Amino acid sequence: MNSASLYVACVLIWGSTWLAITYQLGEVPPAVSVAYRFTLAAAILLVYCGVRALPLRYTIRDHVWMALQGLLLFGANYVLVYLSEAHISSGLTAVIFSSIAFWNILGMRYFYQTPLRPAVLLAAGLGVAGVAIVFAPELTVFSDGKAGILGLTYGLAGTLAASLGNITAVRNQRHGLPVVQQNAFGMLYGGLLVTLFALFTGQKFVFECTVPYSLSLLYLALFGSVLAFGGYLTLLGRIGADRAGYIAVAIPIVAVVLSTFLEGFRWHPETVVGIALCVLGNVLVLRKKTS
Repeated sequence: MNSASLYVACVLIWGSTWLAITYQLGEVPPAVSVAYRFTLAAAILLVYCGVRALPLRYTIRDHVWMALQGLLLFGANYVLVYLSEAHISSGLTAVIFSSIAFWNILGMRYFYQTPLRPAVLLAAGLGVAGVAIVFAPELTVFSDGKAGILGLTYGLAGTLAASLGNITAVRNQRHGLPVVQQNAFGMLYGGLLVTLFALFTGQKFVFECTVPYSLSLLYLALFGSVLAFGGYLTLLGRIGADRAGYIAVAIPIVAVVLSTFLEGFRWHPETVVGIALCVLGNVLVLRKKTS
């Protein structure tokens, strides 16, 4: 698949996972569901590697870097975002997480001396502003109390963890680690680390034996993790984390569109303006010449 196709596929899959995650919220603690998701995704990838006879033997140093990627991208990122949504609205969390577009730009500049591209910076600004406008009604009910500050802190920490995970993934690819294998081991380590976190915090490992929970878990593991992260990390290697990170801006917009058809979300003039800004940002960031 070319880069544009991978970009669209990641946006559509992750935009739909917002709906799938709602079926994960219930009897099973969120961190336990995250552990199930990435452990299952790692198992799928490892079986795939075995069937395709892909190499699975790497140095201890390689495993340390893949574990770091797993900790940041598949572990801390998701746990912190879940904790954020427990204290503030999902709309505000989406706005905070969309700022990863800026953090990736700064991270690529700091760690890899990637030039600051004016078009990418403008696209990031338009995108984050667009997401904020779309979710403006939710932002007006924010409480500045202890819970609100805690939610903001968790959201920002999760966003930074995800961005550092992106930078780590770029490093791993530049050192010759294939996307499939680094995802397989990264998700395995991430799943195990989230499992330890859940055990340490006293969360119960139960399983909701219902069709919605089981199917949504399978969808999140196979499509939301195996396929989407495979496409996303491939994009990181092709176009860089600064441009690929804009996917985080487009995801909430897809979620809003799906919510319109499936949950009766009502559009307002602000919705149209916000989505228009995000689309314009997408056009800028996907142009071949972004200097």
